[in-house]
This record gives sequence, structure tokens and C-alpha cells, in this order.
Amino acid sequence: MANPVVRFEVGAADDQPLVRFYGELFGWDLQAVADGYTLVDTRGGAGINGGIGRSQSGEPWATFYVEVEDLQATLDRAEALGGRTVWRAAEPDMVFAMFGDPDGLLVGLQRAGVSVQGAPSVGDGAAVDWFEVLGADVGRSQRFYAELFGWAVPEGAYGQVTAGIGGGIGAGGDDRWATVYAGVGDVEATLARAEALGATRVYGPNQVDDHTETGAFRDPAGNVFGVYHHGPH
Repeated sequence: MANPVVRFEVGAADDQPLVRFYGELFGWDLQAVADGYTLVDTRGGAGINGGIGRSQSGEPWATFYVEVEDLQATLDRAEALGGRTVWRAAEPDMVFAMFGDPDGLLVGLQRAGVSVQGAPSVGDGAAVDWFEVLGADVGRSQRFYAELFGWAVPEGAYGQVTAGIGGGIGAGGDDRWATVYAGVGDVEATLARAEALGATRVYGPNQVDDHTETGAFRDPAGNVFGVYHHGPH
């Protein structure tokens, strides 16, 4: 079975401005569980939950976590495929680890069988239910993630993936990221609201097809986060 994407995470040297930003922008339920870490219930009724944390290195990040059976074995495999270990699970009971892919894009790992938080509750929050990787070389990125996680990644400019939630792996040109997307009612209104709260628009709204529109912003810490609207066919 392919490894599923099970949670998302954003962070910065100062996490509290991000807690306020995302809570106000998306209507998420936020619960501080430790100094420097807040659990996110998106209240979207679907997709995945996540967290907002304080960066130990001072660098901001936004990424997704993939569930795997063996953290160390997956890190070793990622390195053999051209990635590098960013944060190693030093203790046997550690739950998380992180690696950088061949483009240096940060992706998290979560050990299988560990319940970190439940499914998103039902409410009017924005559901996070799409992930995306944009690298310098689309073929390299698609091969890396297919081999590492057993994902079926179609070749082409943008290979769509089903891995717990939907996702896509493509080439970003000057834009490169590994991040997630939240479903919203109005892409333009959400991007404008994000800008009013201190974010910077990266792109959008872009019409993908006759019923899907996308966009992305950099939050106040500089992390790229996506939004999309999927209308009726």
C-alpha cells in the first residue's frame, strides 16, 4: 500500500503571529498544546489536520507529513534517492522525522500506528485536502516520490496523485515548494483577505479548468500556502 499524507504543518521563528493569521483567515480551531506548538483542527469535515509550530532553526516552513512504517528506513531510502535527512528520529519512540528532497524541499514523516490527532471536525473551516510539490525537474520529482512512497505518479507536466488526500507533483520553474492547499469558497476573496492580514500573493486566481480555480500566498513568515475552489461540473 502506498504511504498516505496524514497531516500538514507550518512554522516560523515566532509561531504566534502564524496562529493568529491562519485562525482568522481559515476559521480553524486552534489548541495550544505546548509552548511553541498549536494543534489545528481545520473544522473542514474532510482532509487532514495539522499544526503550527516554532522553528528551532529560525527558518520558516510549510509542508505535509507522510505516514511510514519505519522512519529511519525511509530516511535512508530518501538519501539513496538523492534527498537528505533534515531531522532524524534519534530515539526509538520518536514519532516524526523530516527530509529534504532533491530540490531541498522539506517533507515530514510520521510513524504509522501513532494517533497524533483525530480527523477534522465538521464545521465551516477551510479543509486542507490537497498537497503539491513543484520542483526544478518534473521527471526527477515524480520519480523520487513514486519510488520513496510507492505513489502512482503519472508522467507529464503535472502528475496527480492519490495518497490519503489528493495531490500533484510538477515543475515550478522559478517557484519551488512542497505545501498544501485549503479548499475555499472564493479564491480571490481569500487571497485578498490573506493580503490584508499581512500575506503576499504568489499567484492567482488561476483557472485550471472549467470548474477549478487555484491561488497561493506567502504567509507573514514567508511560507507558501495554497487555496483552491472546486465548483460544480
